[in-house]
Amino acid sequence: MDQNSLNEICRIQLEMSGVHEGESVVVLSQGDERLDYADAFLNAGRTLGAKIYHMRLPTPQPGSGSWEVGISQLAQNAEAVEALKQADMVVDLIFLLFSPEQMAIQAAGARVLTAVEPAPLLARLMPSKEIRERVEVGAEILSKAKNMRITSPHGTDITYKLGVYPTISEYGYTDEPGRWDHWPAGFVFTGGADDGVDGQIVLGMGDVLLPFNSYVREPVTYTIEKGFVQDIRGGIEADLIKSYMDAFKDPRGNGMSHVGWGLDERANWHGLTQFPGGMGMELRSFYGNVMFSTGPNNELGGLNDTACHLDIPMRDCSLFLDDEPIVIDGDVVVKEMQPSS
Repeated sequence: MDQNSLNEICRIQLEMSGVHEGESVVVLSQGDERLDYADAFLNAGRTLGAKIYHMRLPTPQPGSGSWEVGISQLAQNAEAVEALKQADMVVDLIFLLFSPEQMAIQAAGARVLTAVEPAPLLARLMPSKEIRERVEVGAEILSKAKNMRITSPHGTDITYKLGVYPTISEYGYTDEPGRWDHWPAGFVFTGGADDGVDGQIVLGMGDVLLPFNSYVREPVTYTIEKGFVQDIRGGIEADLIKSYMDAFKDPRGNGMSHVGWGLDERANWHGLTQFPGGMGMELRSFYGNVMFSTGPNNELGGLNDTACHLDIPMRDCSLFLDDEPIVIDGDVVVKEMQPSS
């Protein structure tokens, strides 16, 4: 995508996120990553009359080789955090999610937009008011539920006790103080009670392992009791998952994190192969997927802030809230959440 096209989609994004004349907007990047994105957002903010500037952190030191969530260079830079807290909006080009620093920025009233996916994907999955309306319908239904049950033809049968943690809606832009969103996105989720997730999850062929960015090729069976993974069995992919989780040396990585379903009919199940270099947001959003996660729940207000996190979007599942069907065999059955055409 050329720079002019990137400038234009970033302008549309900021407009949808409510940026207007006189607002303070900070674009946060690190090293040489996504400098073209930073330039595009700076140009877009200027055309909208915002007071916009670029905060660029140094290139991070080499890490452990694992995808560690909630860890950012801002942890060692209180002055930078304070500056970000003064902004009306922060455009996050480095992925701050799960970090105490992002939570502090949001608590101060700044809205946060994460934009780290490849530019062609940002353009193809531009947010829309129609997607937002359907996601918010899902969020309203989910927020009132006390129990979630997920089943699948592969053998999944698991229940989540709900009502402890808030419901989060993601539709790809943010125009409310203190709100975070991720561009692109189209799904809704919450978390089960810390000791209230019990049953079995069986991954089937074609389910997605993030952050491995790979598709499941043979069954993997999770046994969950009182909110923690007790056992993971299967072939080489089960071994891979266990090896990855063991590398963190943190038993909290076995905790059950968020759970929800995708609502963007434009998002492709095969999205992993189309635009390498992203974080799999297309796979989290594709219509009718049911995604469960393990690891941290601090974004929902929980105490688990482990850096060990996996997201697993699954196909062909059925999801029930208080025994009412929401997703059946991978298809959303609530009319108000279905595409208009």
